[in-house]
Amino acid sequence: MSFRLFDAPLREPSQFVGFAGNTIDRQSENRADDSVEKALADPTTRLLLMNGGRLHLKLADGGFDPWYRIAESEPFSPSFTQGVLLGFSEQGPVLAVLAGIDPEQLPETVKAIDYRSVYMQGLIDEAAAGAMAQGAALLAWHASHRFCSKCGTESQMRAGGYKRHCPNCGTEHFPRTDPVAIMLTATREKCLLGRGRHFGPGMYSALAGFIEPGETIEAAVRRETLEEAGIRLGRVVYHASQPWPFPYSLMIGCFGEPLNDDIQADLDELEDCRWFLRDEVRLMLDRAHPDALVTPPKGAIAHHLIRAWVDSEL
Repeated sequence: MSFRLFDAPLREPSQFVGFAGNTIDRQSENRADDSVEKALADPTTRLLLMNGGRLHLKLADGGFDPWYRIAESEPFSPSFTQGVLLGFSEQGPVLAVLAGIDPEQLPETVKAIDYRSVYMQGLIDEAAAGAMAQGAALLAWHASHRFCSKCGTESQMRAGGYKRHCPNCGTEHFPRTDPVAIMLTATREKCLLGRGRHFGPGMYSALAGFIEPGETIEAAVRRETLEEAGIRLGRVVYHASQPWPFPYSLMIGCFGEPLNDDIQADLDELEDCRWFLRDEVRLMLDRAHPDALVTPPKGAIAHHLIRAWVDSEL
């Protein structure tokens, strides 16, 4: 018998999705309570400035530059005390910091652009987009977890932004990541796609749902597919994952094997759900469908699940 444990591509599918290009060395074992202060004293430190779900981008050479030096950031009223240390790049420490200036007061050379548009339009490189996702998730968690869930006292940021400490009861709180299963149910001939009510015109995508406490990834894939589409699944296989900073999720992409064909869509959750043949899905991916139906953009893990199935010999 051959050894097949690592019989997989050297560059796994997760490296091709949006927000996955983060090259920062997190050095998680070296985080100390004064990590941010030390970074602010380092002249090589670079900042990402964020606020209200938007990244502050400088216009530069016909494109956008997301990085600021400390002195350069001061006109934007940065909240250094609430900054988080993302880690270290080849250029030096990297921080994500809340900007305090109103977007309407920004100079013409700086634009505050929402995270989703930044990644969908490819306004910054993959490494910066990955850093943005890391910083956005951490800042969003701190904003929604200011108070101790045990005693209600306002907690304090520690460990460079990777912990909150309650000064009253001593409880320590750590950033959370919400796991979400996203799954493409498929046979050799067809795959199952749904349309949410908030989707753009003509868009269909893989089904998705949060993984609940005490539930395996595979069980969540089967449950969500049954609940949303009435399709029972047999085998479930993992394909790829994607950081998703809306606000701090991890998308876990899988394929599911259908055991029945008759769809019973939950129309409270979905606007539509149906089977699509492979050739039709290829047209959707290529933006050439006669009815202007489309799949999610290339950065989304749903796109990669769908593309992998279309290009496979399943």
